[in-house]
Amino acid sequence: MNPIRTFFCRVYQKTLFVCQTLMNFPIPETLEGQDSMAKIPEYLHEKGKKKPLVIADPFLVKSGSISLLLDPLKQNQVSFALFDEVVPNPPFPSIEKAYALYRKEECDCLIAIGGGSCIDTAKAVGAKASDPKRKLSSFKGILKVHRRIPLLLAIPTTAGTGSEATIASVVVNPETKDKFSINDPHLIPSLAVLDSRLLSSLPPSLIASTGMDALTHAIESYIGGSRTKLTKKTALEAMRLIKDHLYSFYSNPKSQIAAESMQKASFLAGVSFTRGYVGYVHALAHALGGYYGVPHGYANAVLLPHVLEAYGKKAEKKLAYAADCLNLSHSPSRKERAQAFLDWVKQLNESMGIPKKFKGIILEEDIPSLSLHADKEANPLYPVPKEMNQAELAAILKEVRG
Repeated sequence: MNPIRTFFCRVYQKTLFVCQTLMNFPIPETLEGQDSMAKIPEYLHEKGKKKPLVIADPFLVKSGSISLLLDPLKQNQVSFALFDEVVPNPPFPSIEKAYALYRKEECDCLIAIGGGSCIDTAKAVGAKASDPKRKLSSFKGILKVHRRIPLLLAIPTTAGTGSEATIASVVVNPETKDKFSINDPHLIPSLAVLDSRLLSSLPPSLIASTGMDALTHAIESYIGGSRTKLTKKTALEAMRLIKDHLYSFYSNPKSQIAAESMQKASFLAGVSFTRGYVGYVHALAHALGGYYGVPHGYANAVLLPHVLEAYGKKAEKKLAYAADCLNLSHSPSRKERAQAFLDWVKQLNESMGIPKKFKGIILEEDIPSLSLHADKEANPLYPVPKEMNQAELAAILKEVRG
């Protein structure tokens, strides 16, 4: 990237960082453990809420696991409406349909139970409910949700997105193939419910991709230029939990200890990146998700080593320190310790069957559009270690094309 554009990006990021220190970024309350669902009716009562719209993953409804939430509501005479038509990479029509049900049923709060797409759908419904006359596309970007959204409870059923702790809702405009984030503190859920029972039926492939999603959140927020004491602490703790428990969870999805540890890692990584931002891994992954429907965690996992290598020396010091904290190397060489961290990421991917490159997905003729999309998303917003332009991002796409 040329020096003038780099300077503009850095000034923009620093200004945003200073402004952010003056804003309120609440950390959600949490209910943890296998009795946490039973406490939800009491929480709603304390908040004066009478009828939630439950936005649920369709699999939970078909499998019957949704009963872990609905039974306590029924037993405590809490009326609710159910929307179970969430789809991956939530598109505008799905969000509008959920919002229409919210209005029709006269709901006064939201409960999202599912993966990242489910929680993102609920956040977007909340944004729409806060200002019904606005189009969903008008919420794109930073600080575009100008009013408080309805009370939102987030119950993740995967351990990776961290959406239960973040300001972000990632949605898709299918007409333009634009996958983008709505970023606003108003979208941070009031309560995150971490119940490991919901993770017991996850397939290993999903554990792998969502776990690497959480790792990407932690790494990108940690190596970025807007980290704070809080984001550094939560990112490193998330990395430690992932190092100790992700492969264990992948190998044994029934492990309660591993499941609970990965839930905590996902939450901590969410707390970190909602304040420290992400980087080019996410920008490129969003482009691939919008164009081809590539699952977000999987895209992040494949891209992560390539982007870290592209950062080179600009990320070396922080990666070396992370390697120290994770006890990955005892070398006196900073370069070698940073390389040990990168090797660990690669080995973790390989151990869980995640390929080094995408195969048969990225069309060469789409690379200019994909790289432009990533460039527009990341620059000047993301405080990455090394600023890259469209051509440099296109080079990464060519490298991972396979």
